Amino acid sequence: MMKRLLYLVSAVLLGLTSCQQKMDIQGKSSIPELEGRMLFLRVYADGDLQTLDSAEIIHGKFHFEGPVKDTTQMAFLFMGNESLMPLVLNGATPLEISISENERKVTGTALNDTLYAFIRRKSVIDRALAEIPRRESQMIFEGYDHDEIVMQLSQEAGIQQAKEDEMITRFIKDNMDNVLAPGVFMIVTSNFPYPMLNPQIEELVTLGSPTFLNDAYVQEFLRMARENMEKMNE
Repeated sequence: MMKRLLYLVSAVLLGLTSCQQKMDIQGKSSIPELEGRMLFLRVYADGDLQTLDSAEIIHGKFHFEGPVKDTTQMAFLFMGNESLMPLVLNGATPLEISISENERKVTGTALNDTLYAFIRRKSVIDRALAEIPRRESQMIFEGYDHDEIVMQLSQEAGIQQAKEDEMITRFIKDNMDNVLAPGVFMIVTSNFPYPMLNPQIEELVTLGSPTFLNDAYVQEFLRMARENMEKMNE
């Protein structure tokens, strides 16, 4: 009787394992320096980033095939502690990742297409902002007055930053009912020195949908930001 019971339990567990969905993420890299490096696919859970799967880049290719939930999740591709790029997992839907010197992208679902269209637009502004220090050096070399340089470049930087803030806010508002809004919110706020509230964050909270405000990362960030603001006001 005991043997029969153990057999039935084993059969059930085997059936559950065989039915568990596995991700199918094919990747390629054209950067020679990445050959042999390990990549980690991580999602936010239990207050931290948890590794779902890992893969080694061999001959410019890698493959993630670990178990995955039958839900849509925002995930992040890491190399060590460096976040390389975000992606959206949609159960076992196949995805393709491409990493090159000029571009990183993910294809395979509509949400990834939407995400990377946004990233391309943001990259244009990021490049313009990154160009400002070089232009400052060039203007100094050409003999421009220091005050004129500061005034002109500060104004240009302010315009570009305001444009980027507006674009990020609009994107999050437009995607409040899917994983892109909390995902991009996480990317943006991870660059903060510490969790804090500012007009942009407060606007998003005011207009936030239940899906957005109930996201685990968003809730934790807002909790810590409010605690920090209270401490600063004491």
